Amino acid sequence: MTSRFVVPAGSIATAPPELRGLERDEVRLLVARPEGVQHRQFRDLPDQLSPGDLVVVNTSATVPAALDATRPDGRAVVVHVAGPGKAGTWIVEPRRSGPDSGARRGLRLALPGGVQLALCEPYPAPTAPDGSSRLWRAAPTPQVVLLAYLSAYGRPVAYDYLAAPRPLPDYQTVYADEPGSAEMASAGRPFTAALLVRLMTRGVHVAPVTLHAGLSSPELHEPPTPERYRVPDSTAQLVTSTRTAGGRVVAVGTTVVRALESATDPDGQTRGARGWTDLVLSPDRPARAVNGLVSGLHTPEASHLLLLDAVAGPALVDAAYRAAVEERYLWHEFGDSTVLLP
Repeated sequence: MTSRFVVPAGSIATAPPELRGLERDEVRLLVARPEGVQHRQFRDLPDQLSPGDLVVVNTSATVPAALDATRPDGRAVVVHVAGPGKAGTWIVEPRRSGPDSGARRGLRLALPGGVQLALCEPYPAPTAPDGSSRLWRAAPTPQVVLLAYLSAYGRPVAYDYLAAPRPLPDYQTVYADEPGSAEMASAGRPFTAALLVRLMTRGVHVAPVTLHAGLSSPELHEPPTPERYRVPDSTAQLVTSTRTAGGRVVAVGTTVVRALESATDPDGQTRGARGWTDLVLSPDRPARAVNGLVSGLHTPEASHLLLLDAVAGPALVDAAYRAAVEERYLWHEFGDSTVLLP
């Protein structure tokens, strides 16, 4: 399969923009419409929207989901915790330089604080004939309160492209209020309190959903696994009324798209909902509620690109990414942003 684009060398954001002398909302914003592409700063977002539009944000807060662990043979590994599973289990990814290909059912890992973690079964299903898997359902002994345990012993999930570890506040959006995401819902990071006020004074509504993001697969590029979400009744009503009035429903990030589309019927009616979603969007299952998207930049192999296609169409997505490559935008969670307005 031919790659849709190539990320230029030096185009990875290796640290937050604050370390580059920028405020959160001073990262670049690529505005993509069918009539063309414009280059702005993120703080210009209100000027790109109209009174009556609706911006939907994900209020899930990032938790310190990376734990140091030791295998029975003494080798060190890192355990990334995607979140809680059924019956007191956790959903985890053992990692060394990447996913731990030697992880197998029954493997016991020693965690800080005297906790032992036993891998029970692949999650959500085996991915290879030999029973190997990137994610596992695992049982801790003794039982501990997961969020409290991570707060005591964990650190933020980080990947090799970062220049140095960053503290947890760097991985929070300004509106995050419910801990639960293993990875930051990073599309919302450039928002500031002042920018939210400017949106509202322009007549753009802002509404919340919650989707607790699990663990992406930067090496294997798998589609997202089931994630916990909640769409309040008030947000669902705003989505429906905005669409009826001809306004845009602009999702801030792929997590918001997934939550809203999970709460939207085939007839386009969005209703309050909560639970677990395994929805995967693509051009074969296009968006029904969302017709605008604020997003960071994803790598060429990422499954997230199919979700962008489902909202904006492949032609607009490709035009945006061509422009981002040409103008040397910065990729990943501390990089630059796009807004797709089909």
